[in-house]
Amino acid sequence: MDEHQHHEDLVEGITQQMKQVLDKSGQAIYLYLDDTHKVCNKKFADMLGYKSPKEWAETEAPLSDVVEEDQQEVIKVYMSASEKMNSGWAEVKFKNVKTGKTVATNMLVVPIGYAGHIFTAHFFTKI
Repeated sequence: MDEHQHHEDLVEGITQQMKQVLDKSGQAIYLYLDDTHKVCNKKFADMLGYKSPKEWAETEAPLSDVVEEDQQEVIKVYMSASEKMNSGWAEVKFKNVKTGKTVATNMLVVPIGYAGHIFTAHFFTKI
């Protein structure tokens, strides 16, 4: 099995494991392994104006939804979670792809281990 397929299988596995949280949480959520291998819930896709979670997951540049001035902070919090295993938070503004309007959020990022790999779980609350 090549690495891409392995990562696809990991995303499918963590999606099933986290299904109840993704489906029932009142927050917008995405789980991230890398730019290609990620999944979000419907609340996150809707918040950003995507037709479906699948449409968002197929984007190759997830940071492009974040307003430019907040991108470095998102990277900093992500790096702390994925490398140091520390949760963190930041205020992050997104651009809705459908309306172009800005959506302000509080983002919490938590490291999650799954099948020997580190994902990050991103939880968003509108502010």
